[in-house]
Amino acid sequence: MSTVRTLTAGDQEMLGLVSKQHLLEFNTNIAKEVRLSGSEEELRAFKYVQNELDKMGFQTELLFYDAYISLPGEARLTVSGTSYNCITHSMLTSVQGLETEIVYVGRGHQGSLRKGEVEGKVLLVDGLAEADVVKNAEDHGAVGIIFINGEYTHEMAVSFVWGHPVPETAHLLPKIPAVSVTKDDGERIKAVVMKEENCCVLSTVVDTKFVSIPALTAEIQPDDVSGPFALFSGHIDSWHYGAMDNGSANSIMMEVARLFSGKKNELKRGLRLAFWSGHSHGRYAGSTWYCDTHWEELEEKCIVHINIDSSGGKGSIIQKANCMAETEDLGLDAIEAVTGERLKRRRMFKCADQSFWGTGTPSALYSISIQSHTDDLTVKAYFEMLGGENATGLCWWWHTTEDTMDKIDPECLVRDAKVYVLLMNRLLTSDIVPINQYKAADDIEQALFDWQQKAGDHFDLSPVILRIRELKEKLQRFQNLIDQHNVQDPLRISQINRTIMDISRILVPINYVRGSRFDHDPAIDLPGIPKLAEIDQLVATDPESDQYRFIHMSLRRKCNEILFAFKQAIRLLD
Repeated sequence: MSTVRTLTAGDQEMLGLVSKQHLLEFNTNIAKEVRLSGSEEELRAFKYVQNELDKMGFQTELLFYDAYISLPGEARLTVSGTSYNCITHSMLTSVQGLETEIVYVGRGHQGSLRKGEVEGKVLLVDGLAEADVVKNAEDHGAVGIIFINGEYTHEMAVSFVWGHPVPETAHLLPKIPAVSVTKDDGERIKAVVMKEENCCVLSTVVDTKFVSIPALTAEIQPDDVSGPFALFSGHIDSWHYGAMDNGSANSIMMEVARLFSGKKNELKRGLRLAFWSGHSHGRYAGSTWYCDTHWEELEEKCIVHINIDSSGGKGSIIQKANCMAETEDLGLDAIEAVTGERLKRRRMFKCADQSFWGTGTPSALYSISIQSHTDDLTVKAYFEMLGGENATGLCWWWHTTEDTMDKIDPECLVRDAKVYVLLMNRLLTSDIVPINQYKAADDIEQALFDWQQKAGDHFDLSPVILRIRELKEKLQRFQNLIDQHNVQDPLRISQINRTIMDISRILVPINYVRGSRFDHDPAIDLPGIPKLAEIDQLVATDPESDQYRFIHMSLRRKCNEILFAFKQAIRLLD
């Protein structure tokens, strides 16, 4: 039950039209200036893209809105009388002349700190600045952090809050200052800390406030009427010149637009491109705002969300494919057709402007090209942040001053572009939307088995497992109808596509949303069926305690929610 992997004549034609010249031209023009969120330089890049898309015949709209943006400013660090170059990070606290002792704590993750040893101290930590390390340090009474990066210091947004804070999430904003230093300086500081008493003086400036930022959308519809569409998105804002992150991805979006602008009459559904601000400086503020202000339209009409980030870097290979189970064939088939290699699907992570799960919109891909095996500390740390098992990840120049056009490999850029062109061609021109809902249900069933194994005798998930099996049987027949029969009737095709979308609206939130569909979960990776995550807490709680009973009842209510969702899906299929 998968999409046809052979290249059609239409696929081959589109792949042959991908232009290295256009890609490099788009990339160079976008990466001419530093593009901080809300800056004039960023707006010039937005207007350049809008002008090009206007010329291609897209209906464009440049929108402005207030977003909670955090721009790091000056940072100063002195240790035992010696000054060190350093940078601070988005969403952190400003401080002037914080004076205290440094203590080295390794990676600083959960379980590695003791309050009595770090309270009132500045922590010296190996690795990139990460939100979970900052929160762990706060919880244990630390008053600041020094992160040791690699050869270069890497800009980071250090907050769990996804987009615009609300009263329920504002408490997650960081409350302590932090800076990053290079590996060499970090080792010098570490030597001082290990051998003698030390005195750290730390000052940081972080400008965090509401700022007007832009969002650009561009759309073509096959019949000039607002109908179902695929959303293809990427951010324009950047750290420094951002030639790879995210100028190269923007250039691929524009190349996709250029190619499909001449195929309007062949499209079966619309293509909407969205260019965000506030990705790095607002923790996905742009895509979150767009979801919040267009929620009903996205729920009604958005078939799938395809994101793109950091493409075409020198020395990059396509070695990872983040997809939902239902978009696995769509994403992995395109990669296999271009590279000849069938990759293993990786579950979608809560990152990269994945702001639309609450609307029930399935998604596929973001950063598909990464660096091969390396001992670079940044590459290792980045991949660890995304749950990787091997030392691969984004390149050493990611989020540094070195992200310039000389880091773009034209051949790698064309290769990455071809993956997205092929994927979009199949998505936009197939009669039936290539979303496999049976695989979505199968993925959910596996997650249920995993949770039941964890729960043991503490909680019984068998009613939910029986219901998902019933749903899988119906989805099996539904998918067989799609795979085995050549459906020609336009009304029948429309009904099938509507059913595919309606099933997504039920299954995506169950598999990817922990809280309300109308809120945004924090920027923390989530397991399958995150509403059942309280099982971890349940099994660690004394069964004789009141708290155990409280958690047990909470899980019962979550199961009722899941059972009802599956029942709705079954009714749809019936």
